[in-house]
Amino acid sequence: MDVRLLNHEGIKERPVEELPTLLGRQDGLVWVDIPRCDTDAVDVLAEVFGFHPMAIKDCVERNRVPKMHAYRDHVFVVLHAPERGKRGHVHYIELDQFIGRNYLVTVHGPVNPAVQPGIALRETQAVLARIEAGRLRPASAFELSHAIVAALIRNQEDYVEAVTGDVWRLEQRVTGGQVGDPEEFLDELFRTRHGLLTVRTMGALSSAIYGEMAGLARMSPEGRRLMAEIGDRFERIRRVADGEREYLQGVIEFYQTTLTIKAALIGQTQNEEIKKISAWAAIFFAPTLVGTVYGMNFTHMPELHWILGYPFALTLMMLASAVLYMLFKRRGWL
Repeated sequence: MDVRLLNHEGIKERPVEELPTLLGRQDGLVWVDIPRCDTDAVDVLAEVFGFHPMAIKDCVERNRVPKMHAYRDHVFVVLHAPERGKRGHVHYIELDQFIGRNYLVTVHGPVNPAVQPGIALRETQAVLARIEAGRLRPASAFELSHAIVAALIRNQEDYVEAVTGDVWRLEQRVTGGQVGDPEEFLDELFRTRHGLLTVRTMGALSSAIYGEMAGLARMSPEGRRLMAEIGDRFERIRRVADGEREYLQGVIEFYQTTLTIKAALIGQTQNEEIKKISAWAAIFFAPTLVGTVYGMNFTHMPELHWILGYPFALTLMMLASAVLYMLFKRRGWL
């Protein structure tokens, strides 16, 4: 757990034991950054800050959707940033915030073990670097929160940009006829669409949350402006992800139509071949049938008589085959 004091002198690391004193000061901004909400962190959130037990529980457990709760003297916010995993899986990197009058508490995680631990800290580390370099001087908790969430939005934008590159490559493979195994390619298409749908949902829900925060009566005009700006940026993420998702859906439909046409052509070719095989089988079956009948053990063998003997049988065989041949030829089966 990192406790930092931001004032006109810059930013300084302070021990956790000084938190009650720091929170009672009228000058400066207290920033508490918690990489993992363990038992010690829970004690600080409950005993030093006095946060609601349900909010603390949300910090300990993973949350599936962004959320916001406004309390008497602070606002609790849950946000997510996407991280690409194997085979198109999207990891939800959670960032929780308690935004008070003169303090900001950021809580990271929990994080899937498959994600590198440093990924969860990328937004706060980026903002900390800006503050230490003198490029950022937040005067309020909302300004500091705005900077951190802006870094989170940039990560969402980078994710959309990366997935957009995948969409373009998939479209080129479709139009170039180099898709490889159809089943694997369809799986890749739908996994890419899933990634866009995920970040689209993150942007839409987060935009709704910040739109609600901008309307809080207790918030200062500057705080309302910052929250409204963040809401607009999340809304842009949603619109961009929607546009790329619709474009990818067009690629999917184009490819599925191509597969359908190919399957129909293959089926038509197979039907023609089956017709030819069936026709020739019928043509050769007619002589076989005649021969089988004449080869049966009658009381009086017809082959022994000249009129109904071999010449008649051979003529009947040829005539039956010729009639069937002409019939199938006329129908286009041969």
